[in-house]
Amino acid sequence: MTAGEHRDPRKHPRYEVDAFADMTGTEILLNHKVCNISLGGICLQTQSVEEVGTVVDLVINFPELETTIAVKGEVVWVNREPPEDMGIRYVDLSEERKRTLRKYLQNLQSTH
Repeated sequence: MTAGEHRDPRKHPRYEVDAFADMTGTEILLNHKVCNISLGGICLQTQSVEEVGTVVDLVINFPELETTIAVKGEVVWVNREPPEDMGIRYVDLSEERKRTLRKYLQNLQSTH
């Protein structure tokens, strides 16, 4: 690597999106901003962050595909300072849901 380069340790590239998701954990959170999304997880902006390790249910809306997917996730990091967000890794993502997510991400990639 040259000076100024950095290596992203993430397995899957993340994409910034203009989307929202509903989440059920210790609280029910509706219509929260998706900061970024990948094939491995999602980052949500919310003032009601969960504790690391909490398993949550997400419903992600893909308006461009006119579909939603429901996924289970685990909170892997939280940021309690502005912008107040949290990272969630998908758990047991079915092949069908993975295909829908992959299609959405391919659409994002082609428009960026």
